[in-house]
Amino acid sequence: MTSASSIHRIILLISSVLLSLFASAQTAQFTLTGTTAQASDGQVISGVEIYDEQSQQLVNSDANGNYTLVSLKPGQHTITVFADAYQLQTITLDLTQDQTYNFKLTPLSLDLDGIDIVAKREEFFAIKRLADIEGTSIFAGKKTEVVVIDKIKGNIANNNGRQVYAQVSGLNIYEGNDGGLQLNIGGRGLDPNRTSNFNTRQNGYDISADVLGYPESYYTPPTEAISEVRIIRGASSLQYGTQFGGLIDFRLRQLPSYKKLHLSTSQTISSWGGYSTHNSVGINKGAVSFNGFYNYKRGDGYRDNSDYNSHNAFGALEWRLTDKSKVKLEYTYLNYLAQQAGGLTDEQFEETPRLSTRNRNWFGVNWQLYNLRFSHKFNSQALLDISIFGLNASRKTVGFRGNPITLNQNPITDLDEQDASGNFISPRDVIDDQFRNYGAELKFLNNYSLGDKRATFLIGSKFFKSNNTSLQGPGSTGVDANFDILTEEFPDYPNQSQFTFPNTNLAVFGENIFYLSDKFSLIPGARFEYIRTVSEGSFNQVNFDLAGNPISNEILRDDRDLTRSFLLLGLGAKYQISDRLQFIANLSQNYRSVTFSDIRVVNPTFIVDPNIVDERGFTADMSIRGRLKNILSYDLTAFSVLYSDRIGIVLDDRANRVRTNIGTALISGTEIFFSSNLLRWWKPDQRQHKLSVFMNGAFTISEYLSSEENNVEGRQVEFIPTVNIKTGLTYEFKNFSASYQWTYLSSQFTDAQNSERAGSGDQRSGIIGPIPAYGISDLTFTYKWKQFSLNSGINNLLDNDYFTRRATGYPGPGIIPSDGRSFFVGLKYTFEK
Repeated sequence: MTSASSIHRIILLISSVLLSLFASAQTAQFTLTGTTAQASDGQVISGVEIYDEQSQQLVNSDANGNYTLVSLKPGQHTITVFADAYQLQTITLDLTQDQTYNFKLTPLSLDLDGIDIVAKREEFFAIKRLADIEGTSIFAGKKTEVVVIDKIKGNIANNNGRQVYAQVSGLNIYEGNDGGLQLNIGGRGLDPNRTSNFNTRQNGYDISADVLGYPESYYTPPTEAISEVRIIRGASSLQYGTQFGGLIDFRLRQLPSYKKLHLSTSQTISSWGGYSTHNSVGINKGAVSFNGFYNYKRGDGYRDNSDYNSHNAFGALEWRLTDKSKVKLEYTYLNYLAQQAGGLTDEQFEETPRLSTRNRNWFGVNWQLYNLRFSHKFNSQALLDISIFGLNASRKTVGFRGNPITLNQNPITDLDEQDASGNFISPRDVIDDQFRNYGAELKFLNNYSLGDKRATFLIGSKFFKSNNTSLQGPGSTGVDANFDILTEEFPDYPNQSQFTFPNTNLAVFGENIFYLSDKFSLIPGARFEYIRTVSEGSFNQVNFDLAGNPISNEILRDDRDLTRSFLLLGLGAKYQISDRLQFIANLSQNYRSVTFSDIRVVNPTFIVDPNIVDERGFTADMSIRGRLKNILSYDLTAFSVLYSDRIGIVLDDRANRVRTNIGTALISGTEIFFSSNLLRWWKPDQRQHKLSVFMNGAFTISEYLSSEENNVEGRQVEFIPTVNIKTGLTYEFKNFSASYQWTYLSSQFTDAQNSERAGSGDQRSGIIGPIPAYGISDLTFTYKWKQFSLNSGINNLLDNDYFTRRATGYPGPGIIPSDGRSFFVGLKYTFEK
């Protein structure tokens, strides 16, 4: 642990170095600036994409039509410009100094098919990646993947994860049956549960419950509201936080400034009573703009007792104060209630996968997010961004959380008792979590010259404060969604606790791009963290005699204060082999804080080691990516992740499931992605027909190198399928498209001891054991006509019985079956002017 004086010295040292760079910053020598406007009347067009083929920079013109391409090497540059409803434009410039070029765009002819417009764009942007610099963020030397939602062929109304993220390498996805209300993705050995091993953001600000104390994401924006999802691996921990997984940033749709009005509505119906409506509006009036949406969905679920309903709304008001400054206020609201059908044993799943073992388990979420952002452009080289954010939310559960097979060991927690009339007499378990968080993040980016070389540096800081609470106790004996805690009615209920978690996080971070030559650049970075994780509260210790009668009830205090500070370092590299071929590599330290669930949890299915500590380690990536003409795009990556003090589940000598620091684990593998328009191989000018294929594969090996736990060393790491493949084929003709996707994951273990499934009659059946291999087929059809779009399909075409999760608590415990064959059809209408 570092003393307060040492902390101050480190902060002053980092700040002094970075500020000295800021003081010496000068204008880069090779910069291309200009505007984007209509050729007919000169009206400004914002949101235009400007792509430089030589540097592979992709930038967007701002609200005033201004764009800037920085750090361009001397020589010829091919610049391509794309905007919706405008003709694609390509020019070649010979840069010998800073230059200005104003693009005049011509609207597309009205009889040009929409599919042809997309084909023209994809000719230049087959794979969407992030440029080295975007806004006040540096992405050079990092593996970046961008999911462009308009290119997704699948059931986006229900946020189908395996379809939405089909072209993102190596993701492991939990599939539930709640209409896609929650996103559960992991990768490279990370637990997918509620995406808790990624830093999750919306439009650049945090949206999880508590970034370090409880980083689970109970809110996921509806896919129909998203324009793109940015996923940054490896060294992203230096800019965005300490998570091993990296960053997931949902970028919501907004109306380009050159359009005045947008209205859209989409209605989707699906199997098992599923219905979803998504309605959006965008308005531009002078210097003020508004974008918003309302999303509602409901369904009965694949299994009995799994109905859900959700209300999600969003509004963003932006005011362009001057040509260089703007302020934006965003508000997000989510409220949903889901019934949970309970987990199954292995035998139950094999016999009746649609079986429900619970009819009185419920889960409720109320989420409110706030964000105020100020952006200022000092000049073409210097940008400032200040974001102030807050969260006011709750997460509540009520239900019976005993194991799938009940052995009557405890009359309250292990047996869901009923009287002679069939009425439940045992209280349900209630957990009521409240999240009250706020924080601010400041980022400043500047392009400058260092001797005769160009460079870019970023400095930033983040403050985060939370005062979360968690209550657990007895609930009602009914079957409804009653989240009241009834301590007076059931004073000897064993699972009772009251905790507050006043956590604090301070961070200072910086990165710099050093262009050592026209082709080679290095990107060092550092992040200093101060974290204080506090737990203050008490729990009840209730003892029972052999007949199940309470004989003592004692309230025990459990107060903890974990304060630590540390420095994370990272280094990235980029080598531009040719205009269409690029090599990147990075090595970064990573860190994951223990959560307040790790500090104290009362769960009848497992216990927590009181001496649990933070995870530490490294991530490394090497990627080669490029394009072959306009026919083939590819990305080949080798990665390695080293975990120290990895947290996971083991069995103790009494067969209890214990959450603890297991040991040191090494995970390595390759990720392969390619996409190709097959018809272009034979006929390069083919436009009317398109037959495209993609393949996304991850091949991973893992091992626990050391452990003090029994039967762990030498075992495979949990949550890692050795083979993870998603591949698809799409045929397009004019405004019609048909897509087929196949997903395959090999088997994976769910605990560090690689336990096989529990035997018949074992109370751990359904909780302990691997997830078997599975393969799933999906089929999707799309047709567009004028302002209408029709989308339909069949998910799990062959109606396979499979599961992706063995839950330890909610929504189980036990096996959570994935959906069988399902159908969906959706109709969307869009009006813009």
